[in-house]
Amino acid sequence: MLDAKEAAGKALKYFQELYPHLGGPILLEEIERTEDGKFWLVTLSYAAVPGDVFVLSRREYKVFKVNDDSGEVVSMKIRTIK
Repeated sequence: MLDAKEAAGKALKYFQELYPHLGGPILLEEIERTEDGKFWLVTLSYAAVPGDVFVLSRREYKVFKVNDDSGEVVSMKIRTIK
């Protein structure tokens, strides 16, 4: 079983492997365990414009579903903030 910090680390590593070209800070926005306790939902944000290092600029968000037992990222979705 993973704790919240480990699940966030798995999501971040997965993100960085998929998008090595994106610069600027990647921020942890939210993390929660699903009601059934089988997964973690980790929301990360990054600059909408690659290389934009200003934290307050427009951000894009992705939600990663991390298996609590294996640590495998099983899905990644775009999250829209209204």
